[in-house]
Amino acid sequence: MAVQTAKISVQNRTELGSRAMGRLRATGIMPAVIYGHKQAVLPIKMNRKEITNHIDKGSHVFELDVEGATETVLIKDAQYDYLGTFLIHVDFTRVRLDEKVTVTVPVELKGTPKGEADGGKLQQLIADLQVECLVLDIPSIIRHVVTDMGMDSVLHVKELKLPDGVRCLQDGDQVVAMVREVKEEEAAAAVEAAATVEPEVIGKKDKEAAAEGAAAPAPAAKK
Repeated sequence: MAVQTAKISVQNRTELGSRAMGRLRATGIMPAVIYGHKQAVLPIKMNRKEITNHIDKGSHVFELDVEGATETVLIKDAQYDYLGTFLIHVDFTRVRLDEKVTVTVPVELKGTPKGEADGGKLQQLIADLQVECLVLDIPSIIRHVVTDMGMDSVLHVKELKLPDGVRCLQDGDQVVAMVREVKEEEAAAAVEAAATVEPEVIGKKDKEAAAEGAAAPAPAAKK
């Protein structure tokens, strides 16, 4: 089913530089830019919570009301803070609704493979798929039911069912997922590695991240 454009009101942005961006973000406002179609780059600002809600719902295409002027855009890049928690900047590219675009769409595997009853475990190797389609045909997610996958079954890209008008740009023989037995020695090695290495590394990283978060200025907006 074709997606609908999400409509958001935004403002022109005159604040530039990392300190100015930090002051904006402290008030819940997020900097962004619009570019493409051989037009000038347009710095804008918007409500961070509003755009985050749309992205979390899988929105790709937006109609931005820039103080009375309408820009039809596609999210090209979304940047998050160093913890991966808060959205801090978005790059939008101008699009026409009748043009084809290349986007990355998440792959979701649904169900429990029957091979798990025989001791197998589902391993997903590809989490996102690069596809080409019209702007309004961009799927929010590509789902595949894996309940029929038995032990040693392999799911390839070419076996995924795509919506009408959506073309995959990846090799059809690439492996998306497989069901295989997890050997005891592999499981033991994973447990041993977690017990002897992971706590020390994670603790160190947490301390370093906390120190950086306290001392570092807000990240600069992407140009």
